[in-house]
Amino acid sequence: MLGRTSARPTARYVRSLAAAVLAVAALIIAANAGPARATDDSPASPAPAMAQHATAR
Repeated sequence: MLGRTSARPTARYVRSLAAAVLAVAALIIAANAGPARATDDSPASPAPAMAQHATAR
C-alpha cells in the first residue's frame, strides 16, 4: 500500500475540518473587531481646512 501514512484518513479529515472551522472563526472575529477608538490628543483633520480653501475661490 504505497502512499499511506500512519494516520487514519478519518483523523486527517477531522483535523482538516477543525482547522477550517478555526480559520473561519478567526476571520469572522477579525471582521467584527472594527477600528481602534481615537484619542483626544490626535491632531485635527485637514478636511475642514481644505473645504474652506475650496469655497474661498
